[in-house]
Amino acid sequence: MTGRQLTGPAVTEVYRGRFAPSPTGPLHFGSLVTALASYLDARAHNGVWLVRIEDLDPLRESPAATEQILASLTAHGLESDEPVRLQSRHHQRYQQIIDNLLQHGRAYRCICSRRQLQESQGRHPNRCRKGSITADRVNHQPCAVRFALEDEDAHWQDQLLGPQCQQIRGEIDDPVIRRKEGFYAYQLAVVADDIDQQITRVVRGSDLLDMTAQQCQIYRTLGSRAPAWLHIPVILNGQGQKLSKQNLAPALDNLRPGENLLSALVALAQDVSDFATTDPVAHILQTAAARWQPSRIHLTAR
Repeated sequence: MTGRQLTGPAVTEVYRGRFAPSPTGPLHFGSLVTALASYLDARAHNGVWLVRIEDLDPLRESPAATEQILASLTAHGLESDEPVRLQSRHHQRYQQIIDNLLQHGRAYRCICSRRQLQESQGRHPNRCRKGSITADRVNHQPCAVRFALEDEDAHWQDQLLGPQCQQIRGEIDDPVIRRKEGFYAYQLAVVADDIDQQITRVVRGSDLLDMTAQQCQIYRTLGSRAPAWLHIPVILNGQGQKLSKQNLAPALDNLRPGENLLSALVALAQDVSDFATTDPVAHILQTAAARWQPSRIHLTAR
């Protein structure tokens, strides 16, 4: 591991957390649980809580979804401490980072299809990682950009799940950071924005746990320390599937914020004694933050 660092600001010691939904539909109960956990963790640490809209994929996004998501968060008292960030307004910075990674050999252009990679057990038959795909060659051919991972047994401490270890295999595990369609990918944008917004702790669903080791390496390459991680179990529907927009999870009823918040607190195994669904949202949030105990969260989804 060389740990070469390319860029990055100093890390602040003030707690800074965030909730970062994708605008593919209105907020549903599973997203509310994650947003609430992130918000309470920030408030319990007298920290800053931010909202970021990860609008990177216009092919999947709903034009009205961003406004719907923000309206639901407001209805439930979950408002960002700083202006809401839209990733679609930061493409120039993502491209500058990619150009820098390409220049330093920490990223490469890739023309391989998913089928080609599957048939080659993840190895690139076009020798993309060797730098054979130059900018001139891809002028008339769709081309993705991948981050060049270094082999590593990655270790970190999850604030709920405890010690974690993931093996990274360079080339086979290299994540796409700009898609062939030209869209900037999650693995790059999430790290770039966490660094830029000086995020110190990330509370998110355990469905993203497998991405953590790759992201930690990208943080280091960009000259920044990774945040602390707290992965909570995802909420499941009646068929045992993750509650999601893709699985037709119903939108939150913004007219019942107290009931929704209490249900989310129950899903997080928090103390809901003395609460009523008619309590003001501000009272529920303030009291829940004072009682916040992540250690109570069940380690398996419910």
